[in-house]
This record gives sequence, structure tokens and C-alpha cells, in this order.
Amino acid sequence: MNVDDHAEELASDLGVDKAEVKENLQNLVEYSVPLEEAKRSLRRKYGDDDGAPSGGPTAVDIADVDTDSGNVTVTATVLTAGKRSIRYQGDDHVIGEGELADETGRISYTAWEEFGLEPGDTVTIGNASVREWEGSPELNFGESATVTTADGDIGVAAEVGGDRDLAALSAGDRGRNVEAVVTEVEERTIDGRDGETEILSGVLGDETARLPFTDWDPHGEIEAGASVRIEDVYVREFRGVPSVNVSEFSTVERLDHEVEVGGPTRMAIRDAVARGGAYDVELVGSVIDIRDGSGLIKRCPDCGRVVQTGQCRQHGAVEAEDDLRVKAVLDDGTDSVTAILDRELTADVYGGTLADAREQAREAMDHSVVADTIAEDVVGREFRVRGHLSVDEYGANLETIAFAERDDDPAARAAAFLAEVDA
Repeated sequence: MNVDDHAEELASDLGVDKAEVKENLQNLVEYSVPLEEAKRSLRRKYGDDDGAPSGGPTAVDIADVDTDSGNVTVTATVLTAGKRSIRYQGDDHVIGEGELADETGRISYTAWEEFGLEPGDTVTIGNASVREWEGSPELNFGESATVTTADGDIGVAAEVGGDRDLAALSAGDRGRNVEAVVTEVEERTIDGRDGETEILSGVLGDETARLPFTDWDPHGEIEAGASVRIEDVYVREFRGVPSVNVSEFSTVERLDHEVEVGGPTRMAIRDAVARGGAYDVELVGSVIDIRDGSGLIKRCPDCGRVVQTGQCRQHGAVEAEDDLRVKAVLDDGTDSVTAILDRELTADVYGGTLADAREQAREAMDHSVVADTIAEDVVGREFRVRGHLSVDEYGANLETIAFAERDDDPAARAAAFLAEVDA
């Protein structure tokens, strides 16, 4: 049954307008309330208290929970517990979220009511529904669920508490705590759910990694260069990499010591691509080609997209502006990525300015000569490339922030490799 069918069945049972029920049901489902929980919520809203499912929920181990489990009862230890505000049906609603574990496995959860869960608590959660979240099953429980303290130790091997290094964070994490340096930060104004909203965005760094962050409720402690401890953050994917999200429920305090920041993570291209993306990564490989769309290009003055034959895909016919860009195919023998160089890096590789590129193209009466000049200088040579890797349906692309020819001796590297093999 689809939402429309469920709405029709509910409207018939409750004796209310189907369109109204459908709108309310869709709102709940769109904000990740499990369908059965949403239906029970609407039954209670319209005064029908007979919305409980027939029969008791099945008690299961976490390892046996899947998206087809229906309603279940689990006994588990709370690993992490965070809070976040969402909006559905026009109202702000605070949810609890985090991770649970028993001796068989671990699972994320969303609590639609306040149950007072704290890391280290061992509880029995009755009548929890299951949905898919970030590709895995997740427990959801609200008014119709019961949460009681469980007796005894259930032997959880997983780490209790949310402290993590930046390199250990993954999209979907909730209730995490980090200690990091604010390496970059800027104030931005966005169109939020209540109109124009001020936020902070930038980059956090520790010894293990650097990651982008957004502070949705700007905290004064988050300043450039500050070493901070941030508790109760959640993690989402941004351009293929984990992004730290700081909310109104997060706490931020200055540390009395400085957090050391490590350099870029050196990786083989195959490993970086297999992760689905990586922030502040260093790749080393040979440039084997310069792709179309390199050299002297034209961009839309409104959105910055590349313009072809005077047409922007979004804005139609525009007075395009000249720019420089390189799309270099980097290969290290394990895989390849496209390293995208901005105007400044492209000018360094080209050995000239945007004005120089215009002049060369004008003399040759051909824009492609700029890309040809760049290709002559870089194809077949080996480079260290630092940047942010994203992987999507269009392939693996590296937003490049540093591009330099590898300067060590190939013969020395070959000798070291052979010595390692012999050993």
C-alpha cells in the first residue's frame, strides 16, 4: 500500500476528510516518522486510542533487526545520546538520537519523545518500529513505545560514549564529541526554515584529519585558531565526505591546551575512491590526459557554470565571462581521478595570467591552444596533488588546493621499492 491507500483507510476508520489525513500523514513520513508510528499518531490525534498493533512486539537481538522486522522489543546499552530539532506539521520537535548495542551488534535510533536516555544506560525498549536510515535499519520509538531500565550486564563490547577523532567520523553518526582546532571559519547568511538565518561554516582539524563543519546556532567559542571541545554533534555527507554539524543542543568549550593538526592524509587513489570521498587528501600520480573543458573557458556570470556556445544550462543566453581551469586525469596505477584546478592554480601551471591566455587564443584564433599548452607541460609528469575528493555518478573529482610536480628522485624511489620487495 502507498501513502494514499493508507490515508484512505485511515480516513474511513476515523470518519474524517481523506485529503486532510493524507496531508498530515505525508508530513510525518517526509520527516522520517515510520509509517506505522505516523498512523498511530494520527489515530491519537483524532481521538482513536485503539491504534495499537495486535499482538505484542517480538523480542529480538540487534543483529536480527532488519527493515522487515515490524515492531520489536530490544534490550541494549545506550552508546551515544544526542538531541536535534526538526520541523513537521509546522511545529518544531526535539528528537533524541544516537546508537545502541547489545552483545550481538549495534544499531542507530531515533526517539520521538523524551526518554531520558544517557550513555551507559541499559534499557529495554518495547514496541519500537524499524526503518531504513543511511542504508541500514534504525530503531524508532515514540509515544506508543515503552522504555524501562534493564537489570544486569548484557556484555556490550562496543565503546560507550561519543568521543571520536575526526578520521573516525562517518555520515549518519549522532551524539558524537570532538576536540579540534577551528582552522577556517566564516559567517554566512542562508535561507533557513524561518527565513534568513546566520550560520558559521568552515573546517575543523585534529591530528587525524580535517573535516568541514556547519554551526547552525553560532557559538561564540568557535573562532579561527581556537582549540575547542564540541559535544553532541551529528554527521552528514557533504560532497562525498563527512561533515560535522553543530546544533543548538551542542555544547562548545574552549580547551586549555592546543590541539595539534595533522597534514593531509596520503592515500592511494583506489583507496580514496573506494571510501566514496575524502577531505584534505594527498594523491600522487602521473597526469595522463587533460580533459575537454580545460584551459580558457567561459562561465555564466550568475551561477558560475561553464557556458558553451553562449548558453548556460540554467540561465540560457548570457554574456559569459572568461576563466581558467584544468581538468587533469591523475593516475597512480591503482585508479584515476580528475583533478580540477581553479584559476590561480591553472595560471601557475600555464605560466601566465588570464589576460595572457586571452591574448594567446586571440593570436591563434583558437581557444583550445591554451589547453594544448598546458597539456604539453603536464601530461606524462608526476605530481603531488592535495584537495577534497568527491565520488558520484559523474566519477571521482578532486577539488584541488595544491598541485606540484613530484621532486624526489625516481631512481631512488625504485631502489627503495626493490629493497622493500627483497626484504
